[in-house]
Amino acid sequence: MNIESFRTYCLSKKGASESFPFDNNTLVFKVLSKVFSITNINKKPFSVNLKCNPEKAIELRELYSEITPGYHMNKKHWNTIIFESNLPDPLLKQMIDDSYRLVIKKMTKKEKAQLLDL
Repeated sequence: MNIESFRTYCLSKKGASESFPFDNNTLVFKVLSKVFSITNINKKPFSVNLKCNPEKAIELRELYSEITPGYHMNKKHWNTIIFESNLPDPLLKQMIDDSYRLVIKKMTKKEKAQLLDL
């Protein structure tokens, strides 16, 4: 999956937005105000940080060399995934979906209601 496909898929999520809050290279995707994905648009190969269930994160890291503990993130809850690799797009989309859902799961009732109203 290339960066354009990744971006389109992330922005298709309800309440998703993109920004460059840190610098001109670090693209952040949020659902409302909560981060669910971070990437450096200039890093080669193209890789993405995604939130992940801790047990599943370990399992994925053991199965795929393209998946490592989250770079500059809490390594228990985040993975760095090389998107420009042999990993199938359905798996990449599933990891984006999981990250998005995990972030929503931790939202307050007010935030969840706000998301439903969009």
